[in-house]
Amino acid sequence: MFTILPIKGYIDQIDGFNCDGISAGLKPSGDKDLGFIYSSTPCDVQAIFTENKFQAAPLKHFLQYEENFKTNFVLINSKNANAMTGKKGIEDINTIFKALPFELLNPIMSSTGVIGNPIPIQKIVDGAKTFDLKANSGENLSKAIMTTDAYSKTCMYEVKLENGSSFKIGAVAKGAGMINPNLATMLCFICTDANVPSEDMKEALKINSETTFNAISVDGDTSTNDTVMLLANKKSNAYEKEAFIEALRLVMHDMAMLMVSDGEGAKKAVAFEVINAVSKAEAQIAAKALSNSLLVKTALFGEDPNFGRIASTIGASRITCSEETLVISYNDIVVYNKGEICFDDIQEAKASKVLKEDKFKVVCDIGLGDYKFTAYGCDLGYKYVEINADYRT
Repeated sequence: MFTILPIKGYIDQIDGFNCDGISAGLKPSGDKDLGFIYSSTPCDVQAIFTENKFQAAPLKHFLQYEENFKTNFVLINSKNANAMTGKKGIEDINTIFKALPFELLNPIMSSTGVIGNPIPIQKIVDGAKTFDLKANSGENLSKAIMTTDAYSKTCMYEVKLENGSSFKIGAVAKGAGMINPNLATMLCFICTDANVPSEDMKEALKINSETTFNAISVDGDTSTNDTVMLLANKKSNAYEKEAFIEALRLVMHDMAMLMVSDGEGAKKAVAFEVINAVSKAEAQIAAKALSNSLLVKTALFGEDPNFGRIASTIGASRITCSEETLVISYNDIVVYNKGEICFDDIQEAKASKVLKEDKFKVVCDIGLGDYKFTAYGCDLGYKYVEINADYRT
């Protein structure tokens, strides 16, 4: 048995981890744009990355290390993705780390921002030289890694085990646009003092990514820098596999939901539940099709409970389905029931009321099997276009 309790605070509350964020002049606004995570003892590290074929230089740099390497330092910058920068992008990362006056073990860099610009080496070096590796400001770090985010994204949990021992796990993340399944477009750094084996870290990340980061969509785009990184310094000496997997799931789910709720310009976070499909794969296909559909997203923005867009998207996904078995509901308001249109004035008014809420679910019962999957999405409106039309400026 174990107990998992949410706690207030940032990752610097986890024993052995320090972090901070500063302004290095990368953002013209003068806002914070450079941060770090430091561990007083070497950490095991595991990560999953974007499936975009054009992976950014920081990802390539990470993958040059031997498998199951340890690290004590992660450097994170916003405003510049260091993507599509070729071999020089990797060389620039090495140049930055060589210039820093710290004892670094297999240092890691992570970047987010505009694709296709050389990284500003000197600004990053000059800024990083001012770091106090004993700093404890998770709040500053959370702000430093933001791009178009409306708010910072963090969470913390304490896990108490039956034998009386305990460990902590928490995360800091950014992500608001270019969010799509196959790893949402974002950066997420998860820290723990659990005494978790490296192989269990890898397994837990893989298990939990399917229903969290790989189940959300803002705009259907997948970027070049997507990263979920798990760092474990093992200082608590406490560990129980089942408890760790569940705690990690909660952390990853929290971060994924914060991202989809913060979709650029979004006002609504929506769960698309596909149930009773003929296979898990088909449930996933349909749910993700709904979370990605521009027609569905714009209907949500207009608060229009047009079930025709839902049905059309399911059919277009080409899963096994039938008009005679399909049931579509907004929360518990049924609008289509196995060939019967329930969309009269009364039901439409009830469904419209659901769509005015900030959070709700669209339930699609395929009626042909026993498998289910939930994908998460948001509405898409004018603000998204405004943000992305002038993103570089």
